[in-house]
Amino acid sequence: MAEQSQIHSHITHLECSLSGETTGHELPHRLNPKNGKPYLARYDLATAARTLTRESMAEREPNMWRYREVMPVIDPANIVTLGEGFTPLHNANRLGRHLGMSSLLIKDEGVNPTGSFKARGLSAAVSKALELKQMKLTMPSAGNAAGAMSAYAATAGIETHVYMPKDAPVANQIECVAYGANLNLVDGFITDAGRISGEAAEKHDLFDVSTLKEPYRVEGKKTMGYEIVEQLGFEVPDVVIYPTGGGTGIVGIWKALDEMEQLGWIGPERPRMICVQAEGCSPLVNAYKKGEEFAEPVQNPSTLAAGMRVPAAVGDFLVIRAVRESGGTALTVSDDQMVDAVRDMSTFEGIFPAPEGGATLSALQMLLDSDEIGKDERVVLLNTGSALKYLDVLGPALGL
Repeated sequence: MAEQSQIHSHITHLECSLSGETTGHELPHRLNPKNGKPYLARYDLATAARTLTRESMAEREPNMWRYREVMPVIDPANIVTLGEGFTPLHNANRLGRHLGMSSLLIKDEGVNPTGSFKARGLSAAVSKALELKQMKLTMPSAGNAAGAMSAYAATAGIETHVYMPKDAPVANQIECVAYGANLNLVDGFITDAGRISGEAAEKHDLFDVSTLKEPYRVEGKKTMGYEIVEQLGFEVPDVVIYPTGGGTGIVGIWKALDEMEQLGWIGPERPRMICVQAEGCSPLVNAYKKGEEFAEPVQNPSTLAAGMRVPAAVGDFLVIRAVRESGGTALTVSDDQMVDAVRDMSTFEGIFPAPEGGATLSALQMLLDSDEIGKDERVVLLNTGSALKYLDVLGPALGL
């Protein structure tokens, strides 16, 4: 096992996700000013592979910072953590038998700090903001991301400003206030909140940590991919089904798979990536079905799954690219299907998923019916959060 002093970040630069243009990582960056596309962090993976080995994992801490050679924070003193990551990968035996499947798994992100997978991205982003001496942050959020940013910023002593649609889940509004964030409720959608957050950033010198508009949230999200492979004994599942709003989860997992191949953890095999969106807000599915690379914004988006009510995604082409390159697909499910699936996942497995998590089960049922997924394939569903954050909308939907 490597000495602790040898285990540190091997970040080398940032790379534009569209043009391939590179820039340094030592200063704060957002989108590439030349084309408005996201930067992605790149690492010296050959050097990282000396310590980030399969064998070394057994002795590492059970959180996402166990992969710190391929995480962006250079000084460990700047890591802001609440124990996020290394969430369970459940064998969904009862639900699998119900569906006639031999190997169904659920990655339960609802047990993360603040109750969702957003803890991963915001732990990474807030940690890097601290390292870059960015002590005033802002973000637009449909709910869970704002709660996560507020929690990690509170831990780090960083000032936070949150812009949320007025119809965001009440639980998320309450937690932001409890963590000491400056909460601003906005008429309109997440895109409207994003515009106002951006204006506030310019006016008050705030650093905006919007989805994929800075390079580091995706680095936290990619650890889901590392964990799935590690928890499967360094094997790759056949299918990963992901509920998609801004799409950072798919982008991150796809990035992780490429890094793991270069580290020697896996070969060229890849899971089919399935992008699931709500019927009332499906810009990425629409673009995928039309054979396009970039998505047109959806007007008047509507779904009870707040995290999927994202009418425009800055990383649209990255999500669509991952789906196509993997041989996957993109599809929509209705709110009623999500609610039914929330009940089924809860009843069969004791996992109370957010509507977004329910969407993955709905999509699986549709893809089994169409024979696009075989019942003998190993399938991972991503439950991205706890339904306890959605009681105000799920109660009536479940008839209470």
